[in-house]
Amino acid sequence: MPFIGIGLHVLAAIFFAVHAVRSGQNLYWLLLLFMFPLLGSVVYFFAIYLPEIRYSRGARQVARAANQLINPGRELRQAREQLAHAPTLQNRVHLATMLLESGQAQEARPLFEQAASSPLGDEPHILTGLAQARLESGEPQLAVEAMEGLFARRPEMRRKPQPALLYAEALAASGALGARAAFEHAVECGNEPAARCRYADWLLSQADAADREQARSLYAGIIDDARQWTRFARDHNAVWLERAKAAMKGA
Repeated sequence: MPFIGIGLHVLAAIFFAVHAVRSGQNLYWLLLLFMFPLLGSVVYFFAIYLPEIRYSRGARQVARAANQLINPGRELRQAREQLAHAPTLQNRVHLATMLLESGQAQEARPLFEQAASSPLGDEPHILTGLAQARLESGEPQLAVEAMEGLFARRPEMRRKPQPALLYAEALAASGALGARAAFEHAVECGNEPAARCRYADWLLSQADAADREQARSLYAGIIDDARQWTRFARDHNAVWLERAKAAMKGA
């Protein structure tokens, strides 16, 4: 039995090490993970992995559905009350995030813009929220500007899967020529199902037959990989797996 426990620790360390390499984390994480598999995995999960998946689109959708089921509108009402009582930057960003998660990008956008114009407005979560709100409210070019502003201030964010994908989506929605390269970079950053599926969606909309064939290959790759996913990975990426299956049936 002790060998089973040790094996699980090592498997967890390998999983997070692969994530660290794909998402461009510092090499000291690899040393921590392999020198102290259990401790390193716990630290990496809370410091890097959990914040990343927490703000991913799939995680937001799951959280939104759960909150609506338990108490519709409760968190949003509380966020409005907190901002009215104490108009701090933190409360403003919190309400903007709640609005964005509830599909109210138009209302979230001015709040993010106000936050972005503050002395602490160059924080990644503020600028990515602003870009997402602009994209969802029909202003993709302004979303591109927000992401490029983030990358200019924080170059390391170019290597993060979520910002890289958001930038690619904004470029695609604005019809920019750099969309293909941006999607390819987003896939390279983490090879996440979300990035591959979004890239495939974009390729499928192109006129070139080679692009459509590449899209089918990306969808098929997601479906094949899903056979090896853990239960957590399958739940986390369920929306992308179903999307890939539907696209393959349509093709």
